Amino acid sequence: MSVQYKGIVEGLLFASGDEGITAKQIAKVLDIPFNTVHHLIEELTFDYEHVHRGITIIQSNEVYHLTTKPEHNEYYKKLMDNPRTTRMSQATLETLAIIAYNQPITRVEIEEIRGVNSDYAVQTLLALALIESVGRKESIGRPVLFGTNKEFLTYFGLSSLDDLPELSEEVDESSIEQEADLFFNKFTQVEE
Repeated sequence: MSVQYKGIVEGLLFASGDEGITAKQIAKVLDIPFNTVHHLIEELTFDYEHVHRGITIIQSNEVYHLTTKPEHNEYYKKLMDNPRTTRMSQATLETLAIIAYNQPITRVEIEEIRGVNSDYAVQTLLALALIESVGRKESIGRPVLFGTNKEFLTYFGLSSLDDLPELSEEVDESSIEQEADLFFNKFTQVEE
């Protein structure tokens, strides 16, 4: 049982992020004695110190935090010095444009417009936090409805969805890609 709790404590430390978590909070969540929590944290700390791991546990004002090891700082600095590219594939951009202009929309409806499977593009957009689930459609299977969010507006420098470029009323299949390009070309400077 200790091994199971140790994994749960590790997950709680990770999930608590920058705020951290107290031993009292862990004891309450797991419904275990306070002393057991301290023992589990000591075991995790030992594991992190005596195995080649990239993380460790620190305690500050009775709050525990999961953090990177200071001896690896030079590598973290290199990572920060090399900015990530946030370019999206054409399929992801098309999917985002479809969601932005047709929200709320289901994955099946997106695929009907694009004509191809859009699972990966939707998952990418969810991971980038540019779209989110906004409910479920009242139909068979109650599929998830997707829409853009505040992060989408911020990412593209929009104050509201009303700021989206106008699309022509007559859009045929050959111009769908051009419409997506029109939308995203307006914001390429924001992406870079």
